[in-house]
Amino acid sequence: MLSKLVKALTKRLPEVAAHCDGPCGIYDPASARVTAEAVRSMTKKILDLVPPDPSDAAATARYHNTLSRYVAIKEEQAELTKRDLLVLWTDYFKPPHLEAYPDLHDTFWKAAKLCSACKVEVSPQHADELMDAIHKIHQIFWATKNREVDWVLAGG
Repeated sequence: MLSKLVKALTKRLPEVAAHCDGPCGIYDPASARVTAEAVRSMTKKILDLVPPDPSDAAATARYHNTLSRYVAIKEEQAELTKRDLLVLWTDYFKPPHLEAYPDLHDTFWKAAKLCSACKVEVSPQHADELMDAIHKIHQIFWATKNREVDWVLAGG
């Protein structure tokens, strides 16, 4: 009885279709860019740290504290970058986008793998490659909306 009522009601409702899983306007690769910039920044800061004289206990403690903070931030931001990319990949992009951009899946897969590499390593090369991948995703994303949006880096 209830199922008949639901079917009758749904027949009277207009069909609604959405391009993506959320309302339009909530997706934007900018959040991945910002967090990836933090990954790159922390990677550079880690490599720029100069270990102190081991006989200076206070300086050694400060060094280890700073290093551990930089590493924690780098890893957290790499994970946030991966999350933002995966949400964009799985929730925004649809089959018509794949037809227009046949390398879309490979682009996102490689970007997600770079996020992992940036967590595991301290590699300026991988951090730069991640930024390049996100730049490509930025271009594809905005092209799907028929818009040109400047690629602006927060860090200059």
